[in-house]
Amino acid sequence: MSTRDLPFVDLRPDDDDGEIRAAIDAVRARGWFVLGPELEAFEAEFAAASGARFAVGVGNGTDAITLLLRASGIQPGDEVLVPAMTAAFTALAVVAAGARPVIVDVDPETLLLDIGACERSLTPAVKAIMPVHLYGQPADMPAMTRFAETHGLQLIEDCCQAHLATCGGRAVGTFGVGGAFSFYPTKNLAALGDAGAVLTNDAIVANRVRLLRNGGQRHQYDHEQAGVNSRLDELQAAILRVRLARLPAQTARRRAIGRFYRERLAAVVTIPPERDPGHVYHLFPIRTELRDALRRHLADAGIGALVHYPRSLSSQPAFAPYRRDACAVAEQAAQQLLSLPLNPRLSDGDAARVAAAVASFAASA
Repeated sequence: MSTRDLPFVDLRPDDDDGEIRAAIDAVRARGWFVLGPELEAFEAEFAAASGARFAVGVGNGTDAITLLLRASGIQPGDEVLVPAMTAAFTALAVVAAGARPVIVDVDPETLLLDIGACERSLTPAVKAIMPVHLYGQPADMPAMTRFAETHGLQLIEDCCQAHLATCGGRAVGTFGVGGAFSFYPTKNLAALGDAGAVLTNDAIVANRVRLLRNGGQRHQYDHEQAGVNSRLDELQAAILRVRLARLPAQTARRRAIGRFYRERLAAVVTIPPERDPGHVYHLFPIRTELRDALRRHLADAGIGALVHYPRSLSSQPAFAPYRRDACAVAEQAAQQLLSLPLNPRLSDGDAARVAAAVASFAASA
């Protein structure tokens, strides 16, 4: 078995390099770099691939959440339910919209937003619920939809780790008002820098996001609202078009590696269950009380593993004013989670090497 270093992720040029260079050269030759034909084409293609009517490209995933909240009518002072286990940028985007993120606990098995915790955190100020499709695993969207409808809440999806994921065969980002996506370089669909998009079936919401992303301008120098400068540029749009065409095959590869890890490691460590075959395996987290020792063991074997996320939102000082629930599940999980390498570049031998290293640690622990 190979002893070469196996990084958690490798972002160097891959077999799409020639196509990406050609796409970049075409944009340079055209001389149009912002709000041009590449963006329009990518928006149409991403919407079609995701089963939505509209996609609106923006500067990054955080802005996608913020602008979607604003476009859906969330006002300063409104409260938005968000899970304690997610990247801080989920809650930071709520703050950027002028609203208050209410940090609530997660399901003990899936680590996704827990409906019971949401019930306990409801107040008249809560106007939206924002499940996060963490690690590429879709949240229970039928339950989220029922909860939102019962309590008259806007349903906003954080899809930043879940490109083309589905729940019950339906694409994430299409259940509520819309979904927010990130194309950060490590994502399943990755740009060569920051980039994001809003997905929605609502023409009014899509038009509001288009307005807000461009300084609130309906026409040049005619600012109807206090918008922002958050536009997905032509170079990144061209790159994303190349990679979108490859995404279904890459997702199939991710799922195959995920199945392999589950088969090999189910009796060795705790693995959050796959609740829906629409899981796209952005990350493959495992849980163990010996997380830090296992990470050192893997490093000694030349295998990169990362911690996502070492502190829950409920334990972050920045969000202390927004914690309403105890969030004990998220806080315990944050001490146990370790993400194993999982990306389309991994060979079968690479995956077997990772699984063998985890199993050897468990046998000796």
